Amino acid sequence: MNSTAGQPPPSASRHVHVFLPILAALIALAWVALWAWARSPYGRYLEHDDWTASGPAAFLCRVVPAGGVVVPAVLYAVAWILMTAAMMLPTTLPLFSAFDRLTAQRADHGRLLVMLGLGYMTVWGAFGLLAHALHSAVLSLLAAQPTLALHGWLIGVATIALAGVFQFSTLKYRCLERCRTPLSFVIEHWRGHAQSRHAFALGAQHGLFCVGCCWALMLLMFALGTGSLGWMLLLAAVMAIEKNVRWGKRLSMPLGVALLSWAIILVATHA
Repeated sequence: MNSTAGQPPPSASRHVHVFLPILAALIALAWVALWAWARSPYGRYLEHDDWTASGPAAFLCRVVPAGGVVVPAVLYAVAWILMTAAMMLPTTLPLFSAFDRLTAQRADHGRLLVMLGLGYMTVWGAFGLLAHALHSAVLSLLAAQPTLALHGWLIGVATIALAGVFQFSTLKYRCLERCRTPLSFVIEHWRGHAQSRHAFALGAQHGLFCVGCCWALMLLMFALGTGSLGWMLLLAAVMAIEKNVRWGKRLSMPLGVALLSWAIILVATHA
């Protein structure tokens, strides 16, 4: 009698006992790092405030060429990568799971998974830099225009309203559909030639669709506070449900209504 009858194949066992725990550990590590950073004496750097005012960052700004630009950008990039890893990696579990199973028999399997993750994070990193540039431009405008600064709350309200409106857009649903079918996406885009480059490209392509459906919700972090772990957890849960749960796409419209209602309430309160 075959003693292995009824036993899962080695690749399936490795997927459950190795891959899933490692990915879960990376996500948990990102959340722990954010929590520790937010409660450290340098937590203000996570909030994008006072980067150059005092402390080690201020010293680096003085000694590094173009430090006033470079140091805040580097600090921001580190914070954004941690935020993206904590908030977005849980939403991409089906993608990594499908790719892990598809490439399980390859000798360079681990490297391909790393390249897939690097491609995905690169796209979100590029989006983060654009968001940082926009955020810095808005802060500079407010600093130069005291009248606008008195009505700075309108920027937060506009961000919330934008996120609400985007929940009803065609682009949102098209990108969301691509994110909700990871196996089809991998089969469609994975070529298997020049493996590392194609794995990176696959991660980047999926990252583009992920940015396409989630960018407006991620911008809410600038309105709600990038150092707020509570808001991060809530938004991460919402995006994970939208992308990974069978009924998740039905959450988009009620969420849009809630965000628009919130924006209206804020306007009425300030008015």
